[in-house]
Amino acid sequence: MKRFSYQAKDIRTKKIVKGTVQADNEKAAGRILVDQGYVPQKIKDADKQSFIQKFLNRVTTKDRVTFTRQFATLIGAGLPLSASLRTVAEQTENKSMKLIVEEVLASVEGGKTLAESLARYPEVFNHLYISLVEAGETGGTLDESLRRLADQQEKDASMISKIRGAMVYPAIIFVVIIAVLAFMMILVVPQVDSLYSDMGEELPGLTKFLVAMSGFFAQFWWIILIMVAVLIWVFVQFRRTEIGIRWFATAKLNMPLFKGMFQRLYMSRFTRTMQMLLAAGVSMLDAMTIAADATANVVVQKQIMEAAEQVKGGKPLSESLEGRKYILDLVPQMASIGEQSGKIDEMLGRAAKVFTDELDEQIANISTMIEPVLMVIMAALIGIVIGGTLLPIYSLVSKI
Repeated sequence: MKRFSYQAKDIRTKKIVKGTVQADNEKAAGRILVDQGYVPQKIKDADKQSFIQKFLNRVTTKDRVTFTRQFATLIGAGLPLSASLRTVAEQTENKSMKLIVEEVLASVEGGKTLAESLARYPEVFNHLYISLVEAGETGGTLDESLRRLADQQEKDASMISKIRGAMVYPAIIFVVIIAVLAFMMILVVPQVDSLYSDMGEELPGLTKFLVAMSGFFAQFWWIILIMVAVLIWVFVQFRRTEIGIRWFATAKLNMPLFKGMFQRLYMSRFTRTMQMLLAAGVSMLDAMTIAADATANVVVQKQIMEAAEQVKGGKPLSESLEGRKYILDLVPQMASIGEQSGKIDEMLGRAAKVFTDELDEQIANISTMIEPVLMVIMAALIGIVIGGTLLPIYSLVSKI
């Protein structure tokens, strides 16, 4: 259902009133107003937003975590489901999230379960979220399931933030390298060429190369921009194809320097998700399917689903995960201990903590290793340009 804002005349009081009404379409909204004793004058879609409004009001991980925590607190305090949703809606500042909560409330009051109501918004609430909510509703532990979800979302967001943060400094250095080279090639190198031409001297080989490159960029910069734009477009389109998705997923798992970081990220997601789902009472096969999807890597997902088929055939989880290229050894080892002790969810949770700690250490190590490499590259490139510009000037000075 959609929300429609309206301006209408109250038949009884003859006054003009404004407000919002939920309906499937504009005509249905008009009929509702007539039934309530109003004469509609203006009805428009209240949910329609410009691109900028949609961007500013997009539902972020922080919005989802805040909703989940507030909702869990209210449910844990003994408030009925509808009252909890209504309270959260009143406290939500993000317009898009507020609208979703209001529509979920309307759906719940209409007889749907909370899981069914949330499932209408897959772009906000993923399969894992819905499954844990459904398990919480069935087992009477909804507040606990919601708290687990909030914790999981925060940990996942924290890991992604750390990885992105580790890439910020290298990105800044790369931009500085490009900016310095562009400045030298556009402004400095042509001046050296002009100086040598005035003196009637022949340029050194390195300087000739730099002058030729400078001239090419100055004359064909628009072609270069078009080529860069085309390459970016091709790159984006390729990433969306099935082959591209698989290629990039495999590349992340085999990339020198970064493969250990990505492998631990995916294993952390898998083991933490399995721990939550099994603790909530979700069956092993369903948990593996959802956890495989939560890794967000199709190659790892395929290996987990192959293991799930073996589990379905009667094999223990530990044996099914053993010997797989992208499943780190700690996972089947901890699963085996859990199977023997009857605490498989707890053991997988411990594995998740180990992977998270190792990931933090690897991110710090990568940042430390990348910085000097980039500095050496920057020094070498700038040194070549400076050598090609200053050495000829020194040569001229010595001749004079």
